Amino acid sequence: MQPIKILSQWLEQHANKKHYIFTLQDLRALFEDMHESAFKTFMSRAVKSGIIERICRGIYACKPMKYSGGLLLFHVAAYLRSGDFNYISLETALSDAGIISQIPMHYISIMTSGRSSKISCGNYGTIDFVHTQRMPQDMIDKLTYDVDYRLWRADIITAVEDMKHTRRSTIDLIDWEIVNEFVSQNDRSSNN
Repeated sequence: MQPIKILSQWLEQHANKKHYIFTLQDLRALFEDMHESAFKTFMSRAVKSGIIERICRGIYACKPMKYSGGLLLFHVAAYLRSGDFNYISLETALSDAGIISQIPMHYISIMTSGRSSKISCGNYGTIDFVHTQRMPQDMIDKLTYDVDYRLWRADIITAVEDMKHTRRSTIDLIDWEIVNEFVSQNDRSSNN
């Protein structure tokens, strides 16, 4: 059977709306006997034929799948740094909470225990991984797990702290009235 047909059938059986992202190593395991140079040529053909789509270096998505609207970057971030402590924060968390409005389209900010880096995902946008020294055990009451995004999410106070700690501009960006309202509501609920 031809490699393209093998890949197509495997994706039909294994890819779904929850599992549509694969690493190069995931796909390489299907063709262990194929020489490395032949595998690279095959991957190029698979992308050109539309079976899979290259998202960024080493990450592919099943092309026929309807990607979860706007969540692809978050899913890729979770996949890329699955061995690290990661959470949505900075401008992304604050924008989602309605505290800032000036955020670049197709750009997400993720705090990570791994190294800082920016990953380009072509037309889908950019993932900005920002290193943090914070430890998971110190963050239990500051994060909630977002099942749709497949990542932890910082609360407003933590996201603002991260903005200050990473020396990101907060001038004319943050709606402090909303932040102060959140802080006072948080204080009231913790006193009850």
